[in-house]
Amino acid sequence: MAEMDWKHTIRDLKGVVLDMCGVLYDSGEGDGVAIDGSIEAVKRLKASDLQLRFCTNETQATREKFVAKLGRLGFDICVDEVFSPAPAAVTILKERGLRPHLLVHDDVVPEFDAVEKTDPNCVIIGDAADNFSYQNLNKAFQVLIGLEKPVLFSLGRGRYYKEMDGLKLDVGVYMKALEYACDVEAEVVGKPSPVFFQSVLADMGIQPSQALMIGDDLVNDVGGAQSCGMRGLLVKTGKYSYRWCLRPQFQKVTAVTPSAAAHAFMPRRLSVATSLSDHSELFMVTEEKPRDESSCTDACIDSVPGDVTRLTQWVQNL
Repeated sequence: MAEMDWKHTIRDLKGVVLDMCGVLYDSGEGDGVAIDGSIEAVKRLKASDLQLRFCTNETQATREKFVAKLGRLGFDICVDEVFSPAPAAVTILKERGLRPHLLVHDDVVPEFDAVEKTDPNCVIIGDAADNFSYQNLNKAFQVLIGLEKPVLFSLGRGRYYKEMDGLKLDVGVYMKALEYACDVEAEVVGKPSPVFFQSVLADMGIQPSQALMIGDDLVNDVGGAQSCGMRGLLVKTGKYSYRWCLRPQFQKVTAVTPSAAAHAFMPRRLSVATSLSDHSELFMVTEEKPRDESSCTDACIDSVPGDVTRLTQWVQNL
């Protein structure tokens, strides 16, 4: 993408969608910790003429508790600005008259208070953390396998996420186990589901081409947004790992130095192994819609200067 094409795209923007964990803050003990510059970046976006929404697969707390935690970290965020899988799942359950068996974190159970749960005819799985015991997984399996037409909902499908003490297995791992055991395909509620992104766009009242998604997950954030026609930016905070870039499928791209990638538009293909070594950089995946990491062979990655804070300044100055 040429520099002027990218500037034209930015000028057409009317809304920005931010992932949260790994982009705004790192989770962990207590409330976690805000990523340097992220509080200021949110303030700057809110002061601009761009609409701002937050799109997360967080399922370890209700939205109210989640937003309260972010408030203690210094973020000015309202519950109505946050889109998460549990409320979306509740809407689906009501529309289809389904009664869920829940395999979710204890703190997100209140999101499902308004739905009937006796005699379940479907299973909902979320990031249950320590509730992912053999006993609990086997109970979910027994419910599914006993249904004539098994219905499995997964609140996201991430492989892992990052907390301050390291990477943690995410719900997608356990979703795959139930899919395999019951020979069923889960319905994903949350990123990267197109329906989930479309609900955010509808709330802002804008077209996909007018929206930019910023996240730390190449597949669920960037790929999911692109599948809806949005633009996607990958930050190198959170669970980003340079090991993604050392895989053989990335070696076809042309090498540039980190300093060049950090300070210039790079319309040509980049060698991620060399150009992603500076963790203050931010990248835009502009081609292909990755469904998993192995399918990103021909993704064109254009450099955008700076971290989230500098990106915010740069967008407003174009």
